[in-house]
Amino acid sequence: MPMLPGLPSVEITLRRSARARRFSLRVSRLDGRVTLSLPLGAREAEALAFARDQEGWIRQALATLPQHAVVGHGTLLPVEGARLMIREGAGRLVRIEGDSLLVPGDPAQVAVRVGAFLQVRARDRLAAACDLHSRALGQPYSRLTLRDTRSRWGSCTSDGGLMFSWRLILAPPEVLDYVAAHEVAHLAEMNHSPAFWAVVARLCPGYGPKRAWLKRHGQALHGFRFAG
Repeated sequence: MPMLPGLPSVEITLRRSARARRFSLRVSRLDGRVTLSLPLGAREAEALAFARDQEGWIRQALATLPQHAVVGHGTLLPVEGARLMIREGAGRLVRIEGDSLLVPGDPAQVAVRVGAFLQVRARDRLAAACDLHSRALGQPYSRLTLRDTRSRWGSCTSDGGLMFSWRLILAPPEVLDYVAAHEVAHLAEMNHSPAFWAVVARLCPGYGPKRAWLKRHGQALHGFRFAG
């Protein structure tokens, strides 16, 4: 992968596109990835020269990215609208008690164990919400999968498969419910037409503030690292 030299060096992902008419740079605010788009016929050397010319802008953009917090004892974590302090727990199971998320076992495994706990909880909440909205719509879905997606909170395939980011469990319950309703609505309308939004409004009345919350605060939900 091409690198921008310096301290530290910066990886540059090249993306050729038939739609690109010029060089353009993008720094993802989710994972810090630097992507350089270039026309199909452009020379890689010219693209990298462009990136070097824009080094100041690239490094400034990287410097303003939000910091990622590694989850561990003492982390204050949002879970379903509550802010829970991760503390050492007894026994074998991760559990919520009051305003604490108690995690027993090896401190080095706290991030992984909390991530697994949240994914199970997210599946339960999303399955319940999708079942409710699917029944109201009269349209069944074929399957439900969870991923740690960066570009979208959910999706719906043409064969009725629903996919969600498990990090929705970090959002308030009404926000998770809105995303479930949004994707279930695609079972009836595979578009974002006025007819689609009418279905969303029927399934999730007053969805506007919930959608706005996700746009305003959703990025912060990616700021926690659960990989250990």
